[in-house]
Amino acid sequence: NPPKKYQDIVNVDFYAPDAIPGLWLELRDIVLGWVNEGVKIFRVDNPHTKPLPFWQWMIGEVRNQHPEVMFLAEAFTKPAMMARLGKVGYSQSYTYFTWRNTKAELSEYFTQLNEVPWRDCYRPNFFVNTPDINPRFLHESGRPGFLIRAALATMGSGLWGMYSGFELCEAAPIPGKEEYLDSEKYEIRVRDYAAPGNIIAEIAQLNRIRRQNPALQTHLGLKLYNAWNDNILYFGKRSADGSNFILIAVNLDPFNAQEADFELPLWEMGLPDDAATSGEDLMTGHRWTWYGKYQHTRLDPSQPFGIWRIQAAQ
Repeated sequence: NPPKKYQDIVNVDFYAPDAIPGLWLELRDIVLGWVNEGVKIFRVDNPHTKPLPFWQWMIGEVRNQHPEVMFLAEAFTKPAMMARLGKVGYSQSYTYFTWRNTKAELSEYFTQLNEVPWRDCYRPNFFVNTPDINPRFLHESGRPGFLIRAALATMGSGLWGMYSGFELCEAAPIPGKEEYLDSEKYEIRVRDYAAPGNIIAEIAQLNRIRRQNPALQTHLGLKLYNAWNDNILYFGKRSADGSNFILIAVNLDPFNAQEADFELPLWEMGLPDDAATSGEDLMTGHRWTWYGKYQHTRLDPSQPFGIWRIQAAQ
């Protein structure tokens, strides 16, 4: 697992004499043994440091018997290698979403994931944190920062993940590092999940919104739209049949309210610029009618995002 060094682990040589087929078969059978015990999801640490032909063969062998099994690539490496892991069979991958914070960075990344070759081979799983990664954006941004990242992850990708403590807005770092000060790798944590300031209800609602809206169940089809404020990211997703259209606006500033004029993509609905549309806030249930293409929003750090379902007015 270079460049890491271990005192008690010997890395296997996949191409040593007699490694093929014996070693490869044994490694496959270890995975199949866990599958037979009920394990269906495997997170593979740094798969890019192992031979790609092995992964392609082993994943294919497992899927021939158990097509439901998923493999998550925990690989932070060069983009070409991350795409290649998807091509050889990995179901999902870690991403660089964790370090994309500004409107420009997020816009570029969301666009990239919807372009060839990424859209054809790469299924991004947007993790907001991990046991090893305590993102700098969360260190000082407080509860609003956690809401911002939760909204971006849940709305930006069909797959998202969080590590325990995120829902309680835990972010105390080792000074100068993206690591947790009180890491569960070294101590047993007992948490109070009713502690004030948690975002458990908001996360539950975001997940309900994802389940109820097919447009949000994939990262594909995401389009960026105009919102004239560099602190507000505004994008939308529409289901393949066009029946489910969701617009999302996120205030990327955890400290200040931000306002923007924004543009409803009426042209995608076959409507003129002065058309009336019905809007529904999926976090609150509030409904209204929009008139025309240009609208205005204000997003406060206490509720730094809006998720709106839009359709032609009846």
